[in-house]
Amino acid sequence: MPKRTLQGVVVGDKQSKTLVVRVERRFTHPLFKKTVRRSKKYYAHDENSEFKVGDIVWIEEHRPISKLKRWAVVRGEKKTAS
Repeated sequence: MPKRTLQGVVVGDKQSKTLVVRVERRFTHPLFKKTVRRSKKYYAHDENSEFKVGDIVWIEEHRPISKLKRWAVVRGEKKTAS
């Protein structure tokens, strides 16, 4: 069975080797037929601590690494300095 991969934005990088990633999903409301956005935060393992807040990352399911971490960063895009 393939591992799930999600795309999200880094919202926290204070912990060592750990990122907090916000993944947003969009769906149509069943009654009102309006597009609704819902987000969820995941704790992901970042071995080299290379990503910072605002970067876009792809995370993949992983075996439990700690109490909260069950995801690992696969790849990412650095936020361009403007």
